[in-house]
Amino acid sequence: MKLNKLLVLASVTAMLGATVAGCSSSTTQEQGGGATNNNKAPAQEIRINLAAEPPALDSSIATTNPSFTILNAVNEGLYRLDADGKPQPALAKELPKISPDGLVYTVTLRDGLKWADGSALTANDFVWAYQRTLDPATKAKYASMLAWIKGGNDLNKAKPEELEAKKAALGIKAKDDKTLEITLERPVAFFVDQLAMPLFFPQKADFVTKQADKNGADADKVLGAGPFKLEKWDHEQQLVMVKNENYWDAANVKLNKVTVNIVKDPNTSLNMFETNQVDLTVLRGEQAKMFQGKPELAIKKEFVSAYVMFQNKKNPAFGNAKIRQALGMAIDRKAYNEVVLGGTSIPSTGLVPGTMLDGNKQEFRKTAGDTQSAFDVAKAKALLAEGLKELNMTALPKFKLTSDDTETSKKTIEFIQAQWKQNLGVDVDGEPLPFALRVKNMQENNFDALIALWGADYNDPMTFLDMWLSDNKSFNYVQYNSQAYDDLVKGADKEVDLAKRAKLLADAEKTLMTDAPIYPLYFRTSPYAKNANVDGLILPAMSKEWELRWVSIK
Repeated sequence: MKLNKLLVLASVTAMLGATVAGCSSSTTQEQGGGATNNNKAPAQEIRINLAAEPPALDSSIATTNPSFTILNAVNEGLYRLDADGKPQPALAKELPKISPDGLVYTVTLRDGLKWADGSALTANDFVWAYQRTLDPATKAKYASMLAWIKGGNDLNKAKPEELEAKKAALGIKAKDDKTLEITLERPVAFFVDQLAMPLFFPQKADFVTKQADKNGADADKVLGAGPFKLEKWDHEQQLVMVKNENYWDAANVKLNKVTVNIVKDPNTSLNMFETNQVDLTVLRGEQAKMFQGKPELAIKKEFVSAYVMFQNKKNPAFGNAKIRQALGMAIDRKAYNEVVLGGTSIPSTGLVPGTMLDGNKQEFRKTAGDTQSAFDVAKAKALLAEGLKELNMTALPKFKLTSDDTETSKKTIEFIQAQWKQNLGVDVDGEPLPFALRVKNMQENNFDALIALWGADYNDPMTFLDMWLSDNKSFNYVQYNSQAYDDLVKGADKEVDLAKRAKLLADAEKTLMTDAPIYPLYFRTSPYAKNANVDGLILPAMSKEWELRWVSIK
């Protein structure tokens, strides 16, 4: 995550559904958005299907796409990303004033900001939130991103007796109730964009403290200052949000109600769209082809990669690079995209998605080229045999392939099981799990091989590459350890020459793909079905499923 990662996460990241919108029926519009047949104004309500339950709605600890999506609706940062991915003033009155050396950001808040409960929101709510996220006791996976702030790393590693002094020294100060001053350790070109992420949202100290470890766990334990507020949360079934009348720009928020259904089965989700039970839902597999050429089809271009992770420590065989390479090389990524995803995504050629920039104003994939090995059964068999010989094994020990329990994820497991059986003679047990449990096991390194997705937190390769540093305890779930890789990524982090930095990042990806602790499958492009009367919807390339701030029903 560096952020996203969440992800995606992520990004943070998971095999999440895209949104689908359905064709409106004039005789049933009272159920949701759209005009009725008696010429009444359309109800400003939207109904959406989401394929996974948010694990937690706590901006300090959230790492997943569903959590970021809901948090972005019920809370807000200093800035909010628009349809072009550009930061626009949100709780901040204007864009920050940045010192000539790029280290000090001075931000002025809007007048009269309030939390959803009507209490005053001040600059100190940002200071407290950042301190809480960096407090070692919070165990925030994304703390490394806030460590860009001066003193952040020291606070995140502080001993109990040092804690208060390190908090006081942290480079974020409330100069008064409306003025924040943030000082960075080093210049970060995309820092203003980052301030729009949930990780950088304010938190109300007395509310969060009262909830303790249950903060964000239920509707009555979520408090934000965003365009909506969470009214109901029936776990694994539905979340209901309503307009927040205390939002600073409530007059220009058109939606009065948002209903989010947790629907894992893509066929059920599509049927709900076609029967006008929802206005937006993601399409899976062959479903997108049904909407080709129709106005209901909406395409979300994403900075999201899917991959198989091999746990290097838990399964001794996966400590061998040749075995990891063999298993990856034995998966036909083009066939997978066609058979399982219906041709909607792009077979991977590396870890970093295609149109992401390299930090030097070029597309990273053009800078790095294809760093991932091609599908090659003969070479995969040879590598497997060599790896087994090096480990004095005659066959791979039985292991599990874990993923989510959505239909697409189950089909992914089945496809890879068949590929490994047919191409390598390797049997593997499939383990589909509920999203929250899959994430929990992943974060605890409790898996053999696991399918995950990671969504970018910012438009730079580092958001995908620093996850796999040997000392990244937050996101290096495979426990990959390579000094050569570490040197390249950390060298890029310090390099000020942008062309040299881009080259270091490209070399780092090549090293990662050769060692294959993870093996990418595809770069995600998500098709949605969207009701034609839904106007102003944004399908962001990063971190979130959708953005509802500017939506209205025509």
